[in-house]
Amino acid sequence: MKKKKVCILGSTGSVGRNTLKVISDLSDRFEVSGLSAHSNIPLLARQINEFKPSVAAISDESLVRELRKRIRHHTTILAGKTAHEELAGQKDADIIMVAITGSASIRPAYSAVSHGKDVALASKEALVSAGHLIMREAKRRNSAIIPVDSEHSAIFQCLMGNNAAVVRKLYITSSGGPLWNVPKKAFKNLSQKKVLRHPKWKMGKKISVDSATMMNKGLEVIEAKWFFGMNIDSIEVLIHPEAVIHSMVEFIDGVLLAQLSITDMRIPIQYALSYPERCENRLKRLDLADIGRLSFCKPDKVKFPALEIAYEAAKAGGSAPSVLNASNEAAVRAFLVGKIDFTAIPVIIEKVLAKHKRIEFPSLDEIDAIGRWAEREVGRFC
Repeated sequence: MKKKKVCILGSTGSVGRNTLKVISDLSDRFEVSGLSAHSNIPLLARQINEFKPSVAAISDESLVRELRKRIRHHTTILAGKTAHEELAGQKDADIIMVAITGSASIRPAYSAVSHGKDVALASKEALVSAGHLIMREAKRRNSAIIPVDSEHSAIFQCLMGNNAAVVRKLYITSSGGPLWNVPKKAFKNLSQKKVLRHPKWKMGKKISVDSATMMNKGLEVIEAKWFFGMNIDSIEVLIHPEAVIHSMVEFIDGVLLAQLSITDMRIPIQYALSYPERCENRLKRLDLADIGRLSFCKPDKVKFPALEIAYEAAKAGGSAPSVLNASNEAAVRAFLVGKIDFTAIPVIIEKVLAKHKRIEFPSLDEIDAIGRWAEREVGRFC
């Protein structure tokens, strides 16, 4: 069997590391053709030495010499602001795993599809900010975009063999995040440690804050619109504390299909890499008898206003989701460095959105400019 060659953008992050675990466990099916990181040279060097990709990329050109000193394998090193975009078009890669966090994923994701590459997409922000451009280019180049987020992977699997015409609603499930049972009056005095402590997933700081505000679900709603061609009003968030059902699809005949599994990112990562096939693995199996019960409730949009703000930006369309994404990133950064408290995050995002003059079909350059503008505005409000 010919091995599928995988290029991982953002290999030192959580999704990137888990992707390498999947590839290591299924080394008879996959091999690494490319790796990239922002600036984590020690880890990237260890990954290069273990997986021996032909090409690697880093954002900071000043770190090239240090990386070369650490690696024992002959690997071409790309460096600079466009290095990830260049790597995304790697000729011998069969699939590009886009695991770069934040808005930095937008141009590499677009580059991958513009080169006709199949993409395993883990970054929410790429479709949130530039879904209209990425999906159009993917269609033009016949590039498949396979979701990696557990929620979108679940919907993708439930929709297999069906089209949007027979779908009534998509249900994106949420564990509720770390603050679901914390009273809103306590939000003002929350420690950063409490905000970052997710009950089910081990994630990076930015996505952990998004989970606490529930902005992550708002971004996932917008992402689902682009992935599955659904109207925003047909996409609903449902709180499911057990985090066993990763999402559901309701069809026009009243039938619901759900995807259930343990909470381990290696499952959707593996499926994205192996699609349309399934591979066996050695991960723990789901024991429903042991779980005992599955519960659901609607999200509290008063307690978590970020979710409603995201819905409104999605309905406005055009450049509004780009502003939502960029202002959220900047506000979360401000919270993580102690400039604002937790409750200020959605307030600031809403203020920045209110000041924005909407663009119907923003280009990549305009999306970049929107990001810079939104960051400045967040700074003023901080």
